[in-house]
Amino acid sequence: MKRIIPYILFAILLFSCKSAKISDAIAKEELGEYYDAAQIYKRVYSKTSGKNKALKGNVAFHMAECYRITNNTQRALSGYQNAIRYAFKDSLSFLYAGQMSQKTGKYADAVKYYKSYLENNPNDILAINGLIGSDSAQAWKKKPTLYTVKAMEKFNSRKSEFAPMFFGKDQDQIYITSSRDDALGDTKSAITGLKNNDIFVIKKDDKGQWTSPEIIPDEVNTEFDEGVCSFTPDETAMYYTFCAEEDDAPRTASIYKSSRSGAKWNKGQHVEIFKDTLMMTAHPAVSPDGEYLYFVSDATGGQGGKDIWRMTLTGTAANAVENLGTDINTPGDELFPYVRDSVTLYFASNGHPGMGGLDIFKATKQKNGRWKVENMKSPINSMADDFGITFAKGKESGFFSSNRNNAVGYDHIFSFEWPTITIMVEGWVLDREKIEVEDAVIRIVGKDGTNEKIMVRKDGTYLMEVKRGMDYVMMASAKGYLNQKQVLNTSKEEKSQVYYVDFSLPSISKPVLIENIFYDFDKATLRPESKKALDELIAMLEDNPNVTIELSAHTDRKGSEPYNLDLSQRRAQSVVNYLIAGGIEKERLTPVGYGKQRPKTVTKKMHEQYDFLPEDQLLDEAFVFTLTREQQEIADQINRRTEFQVLRTTYGLY
Repeated sequence: MKRIIPYILFAILLFSCKSAKISDAIAKEELGEYYDAAQIYKRVYSKTSGKNKALKGNVAFHMAECYRITNNTQRALSGYQNAIRYAFKDSLSFLYAGQMSQKTGKYADAVKYYKSYLENNPNDILAINGLIGSDSAQAWKKKPTLYTVKAMEKFNSRKSEFAPMFFGKDQDQIYITSSRDDALGDTKSAITGLKNNDIFVIKKDDKGQWTSPEIIPDEVNTEFDEGVCSFTPDETAMYYTFCAEEDDAPRTASIYKSSRSGAKWNKGQHVEIFKDTLMMTAHPAVSPDGEYLYFVSDATGGQGGKDIWRMTLTGTAANAVENLGTDINTPGDELFPYVRDSVTLYFASNGHPGMGGLDIFKATKQKNGRWKVENMKSPINSMADDFGITFAKGKESGFFSSNRNNAVGYDHIFSFEWPTITIMVEGWVLDREKIEVEDAVIRIVGKDGTNEKIMVRKDGTYLMEVKRGMDYVMMASAKGYLNQKQVLNTSKEEKSQVYYVDFSLPSISKPVLIENIFYDFDKATLRPESKKALDELIAMLEDNPNVTIELSAHTDRKGSEPYNLDLSQRRAQSVVNYLIAGGIEKERLTPVGYGKQRPKTVTKKMHEQYDFLPEDQLLDEAFVFTLTREQQEIADQINRRTEFQVLRTTYGLY
């Protein structure tokens, strides 16, 4: 910025009639009073003839700079466009026009300006990252993350509030920085055009609801600018940013520390970080272990713009200062650090590829000591400024600041939350007659090493939380029943889901009907549609390797005794042959054909399906003759069946 001043000074000599106003604007800008400077530049610009392109472009650029710094993005963009229009000589106009276009969501225009700037500055990382961000932003908007973001209307005013920070062991308080009407002092800041910021607190009421912000009544707040606070782990000290206003002196931010006495914050004291007391330091963030104070500064030795640094607070190395390096810092601005744990840092940046303005980034420290930096993407980030994030303990939720959807660039507080994704498996454990199995147990083994036991409820139901994208084997067992295995593969999709897995346990002491076994008419040949049921029987025998069974086939009352005995024996043998071919040992299988000698006894399940069949009724020939012809067909069909019954549970053990 300083290198542009000679152009203005040259113009002043040529246009002395405007010299007072231009000199006032320059003075205000150099003091950091950008709001006031912008108003003066605006008046000078409107009075300057378009024929004087050099002065017109110069004033437009500086007016745009002041608007950019005070977050009046649209006016800043117009200023840079006018600087380009009047052939302002510094190519930074194209870079900043690209940034402002990106910040207003005009990504195609941003790309155009960045490319124009790169023609003369092909290695500029800010322009290169701006191009990357402009392309990425559109994809991120189309496919946002699962975070939900909401404006906290109860926290927000018609002015500005930002940098939320949890306080209290139960996190029942939030400190924010705000220029709302309740802030101390009566004058508006020459820097922002708003009242100076003060620190406010938001508390939870007896019902756990957040109340409206209230200014903290302690000595920390003054008529000057305070805010962006962070607390030591024991919450006995608060670090915050303080910016005094002295006549004819640059506006420099410094970090102050306030100690807590009871429920009161004492007057803050300056924290000396650099020997040069005029060196800007701001945005303090204490690490959760209290070992480090992270902060922002434009001190020499950085990467350009404002960088994130840290200073040790304890031990023999106390007060040692280090820059976080090029993984974190860029030639742009890195601001508002927040340390979540020993390896996770969040910060805002306009130098890394982003959606526009400041974006929030997550940095994770790798084993090799390097930082892996990731954009938080939409909807946490937007085309506007997004910054100042804080997390609730142990949760993927919290608050952050943004000036999205605000025409004049005022910041407000937003909440964010990653939806709680729960993957559940539930179902029934019943016997083959659909009766609840008492004291059943389900063992679930996962590919990740999970090995848990679920006790089934008295009503035969169970419920368990499982992991996303995982393969499980589940085995249900109960005394007096054979085991049954099921396989569960949960989806990798990031959404809550419920999987239903039911178990139907065969009894050890009773004959078990094998449903859906079909033979060709008057033959023992198995029909293809029997394959599914027979494969399930093979799986059951594999799950119970010590079991031997009798495989029995039965016919209805029609036909002679010898004929039915022969047909049923051949059918039983057909099933056994299929099981042997499927890998079941021959010694575990005994085929028996009973013909029509063992008619079925009506079970509770059959009675519920066919109410004309009394429960426990034997479907012998005498009873069947009492039924209607249609009912007789149903009874005959029930008697034509294939069953198995457990003979031994000790096969292979002795």
